[in-house]
Amino acid sequence: MAEAEAAGGAGEAPAPAPAEEGAELTAVIGATVPTGFELTAAEEVQEKLGSASRISRDRGKIYFEVPARGLPQVHRLRSVDNLFVVVQEFKDYQFKENKEDALKDLEDLVKKLPWTDPLKVWELNNSLKKKKTKRKKHNLQSTASKEKLNEDGQGEGTDQKDASKQEGCTQNAAGVEPASGQDTEKTQGVASRNGEEEEEEDNEQADAKDELQAGSGSETKAGDSKTSEGEAKVLKFRVTCNRAGDKHSFTSNEAARDFGGAVQEHFQWKADMTNFDVEVLLNIHNNEVVVGIALTEESLHRRNITHFGPTTLRSTLAYGMLRLCDPQPTDIIVDPMCGTGAIPIEGATEWPSCYHIAGDNNPQAVKRAANNICSLLRKNENKESSTSLGIPLDIIQWDICNLPLRTGSVDIIVTDMPFGKRIGSKKKNWDLYPACLMEMGRICTPGTGRAALLTQDKKCFAKALSRMGHIWRKGQTVWVNVGGLHAAVYLLKRTWERAEEKRSFW
Repeated sequence: MAEAEAAGGAGEAPAPAPAEEGAELTAVIGATVPTGFELTAAEEVQEKLGSASRISRDRGKIYFEVPARGLPQVHRLRSVDNLFVVVQEFKDYQFKENKEDALKDLEDLVKKLPWTDPLKVWELNNSLKKKKTKRKKHNLQSTASKEKLNEDGQGEGTDQKDASKQEGCTQNAAGVEPASGQDTEKTQGVASRNGEEEEEEDNEQADAKDELQAGSGSETKAGDSKTSEGEAKVLKFRVTCNRAGDKHSFTSNEAARDFGGAVQEHFQWKADMTNFDVEVLLNIHNNEVVVGIALTEESLHRRNITHFGPTTLRSTLAYGMLRLCDPQPTDIIVDPMCGTGAIPIEGATEWPSCYHIAGDNNPQAVKRAANNICSLLRKNENKESSTSLGIPLDIIQWDICNLPLRTGSVDIIVTDMPFGKRIGSKKKNWDLYPACLMEMGRICTPGTGRAALLTQDKKCFAKALSRMGHIWRKGQTVWVNVGGLHAAVYLLKRTWERAEEKRSFW
């Protein structure tokens, strides 16, 4: 293994020292984020966790160090898609030119990696997920019991309430006060992040502390693969290799196969590509190699949306766009082409002290957005809290070129504009984009208003913006990947000029 040491050692990042007896367990966390929003994600980590982040050369990834007890807060970050704990990182790994030698080096690397602390973090993460699932089940059972009691006491009134459930749900999303006191308790379920979420945070924080003190004794140990009863339980695992670069003599599948074989031999785990307990990650980007263990089973961007449309935006990307505009308390934020409501729902969840208005010209999109809002309300009803409030969000069907809003009444506009592929056409965009920019300029506050607009039709947008230069000034541009398409988020600032309605733009 002397050759492998020389091969990988030169660019090896120092591995975290194993936690000493009584010392606090810490972890280097890797997070995948929407490409282009790495800096935004790093700012959120600094703001919410107090940890400095390092942005990877491989786009769409950041790394930061946190104490293991902070795992619950890590999972609540809004800008990250997937999380993993770093086993070790090699910043300048020198791969052999010969394929067999290069793969043999990767195999031999498994025995030398510091697995102990990352596996402890994985165990802690697993036990927290199990406790959270149990708590959700308990809350659902409690809600069901309360509903049964209400049914016994109310009789016919329950049927009436069910019949108007969706209507009431949408009304209360905007903070409309229901008529009866009982309905107030039942339907106002969402936006107070300092109520039920603080309670949940305290519970998760306590769980993390208990697990650390107990040493995760009751859960399955990854190292010795035993259950609490002492019966042998072999963990199932898979290796996922993500490789980028054209100077490798091997494929991703070959690297995953050989590295996985060495992991199986080292831990005596059982390989299973679908029903696995542990997912080992092998990320190779040119000469940068990172070995990690996944902490998320599915992407965190799926948190808000239950009713998907043809072009539903990821919640993490929606968060990044909103954060670019720096929302302040009492700001009015509008998404005039909301689709399934990903942007306004993310905004209302993270910035509840602002007021969010969403609209679309497609009645099916408005219906999907309303259903997503209702799902969010119901989800928050299941959390036991007496301080929950309505979500500050309205959903309306309207015409983007003729918005029913007062001139200069909106602080921020954030929207995903039609790319002209799945919805609309590039030909239609030549008329739509300038008309949109003019109407957005009319409703936006002169001098202080701002907009974050996402589009892949960059040529058409640039032309439309050049015609609207008297009301919009282009600030920052963030290049992003949306479903494999090279798109851009344009941050615009509203000028002091009055937006005059013009019939012809070209």
